[in-house]
Amino acid sequence: MALASLALAAVLLLFVFPTRSLIAQRGDIDRARDDLEVIETENARLAEEAARLATPAEIERIARERFHMVRPGETAFAVVPTGDDPGADPGSEDAAPQDGDGAATTPTTSG
Repeated sequence: MALASLALAAVLLLFVFPTRSLIAQRGDIDRARDDLEVIETENARLAEEAARLATPAEIERIARERFHMVRPGETAFAVVPTGDDPGADPGSEDAAPQDGDGAATTPTTSG
């Protein structure tokens, strides 16, 4: 009986526990491969975006849209809300002059 128990313990130690560890490691490897694929896809997308952002046309577009920059000699107009707009403060002291259609305009020039 003692010999059978010892043999059973040896079988468990030599085959069952390492097999469970191997199966668990395979699952971990599969999950890591899936994560790597997602990261590589995102990396490729970001590389394309970085290349696009480095072009002169994109730099100019961002400069004009985000920073309201203009080329020398160009005139930029900023349309600001008037008191007629529902979201505007009608009692604002910062009201800009209005043109004929009620839109306030503020010309700016580069120089």
